[in-house]
Amino acid sequence: MTANATAAGPLTPRQAERRRGILRAATALAARGGFEAVQMREVAESAQVALGTLYRYFPSKVHLLVAVMREQLERLHEQVRRRPPTGADPAARVAEALTHAFHALQREPRLAEAMVRALSFADRSVGSEVDEVAQVTSAIVLEAARLPDPPTAGQQAALRVVAHTWHATLLAWLSGRSSLAEVRADLHTAARLLTLATPTPAEDELQPVPPPPRGAARVGG
Repeated sequence: MTANATAAGPLTPRQAERRRGILRAATALAARGGFEAVQMREVAESAQVALGTLYRYFPSKVHLLVAVMREQLERLHEQVRRRPPTGADPAARVAEALTHAFHALQREPRLAEAMVRALSFADRSVGSEVDEVAQVTSAIVLEAARLPDPPTAGQQAALRVVAHTWHATLLAWLSGRSSLAEVRADLHTAARLLTLATPTPAEDELQPVPPPPRGAARVGG
């Protein structure tokens, strides 16, 4: 289910506005009290919609908070478009953009905690929404990198690894397992993958070893 549709089909302008109101209400509750503070009945009351209407848009709290995360990432993507990072190479630009994005979420730690917990709790029923979050994250990385040419297969793999690292470092920081310095170091390390040479395809790396010439001495003979 995309941000512009429900199970019944594309949203009308009125439905889209109602959906935005629901997301605003959930965001405010999460920012004040984290994951546990987002209760569907309270979201419905705050957004001034019936509880049944809320469930038609978002079947569960996890669906709702993953959608909130997508919306927050889309705002970060727009910021990268408006104010591109100024690093000298793709790795530096990506590290700069992701560090700024991390600091933006750091200013709302309870909201960040709620979104990341929802993402970690997501099961197959939330698969399309999780995929959309991953796509927006990858778009932020690609926008920041400003590669001179379309990304190669190796660069696309590196972009995915960088996006995964960003989510992992955010989770590690929220759980108290990583310091801010470690987060920055990990983001810069992952971003440097973009500067590495494109990996040789596996089939090229595993060429059969030619047999020794006739008459050559055998090891251990």
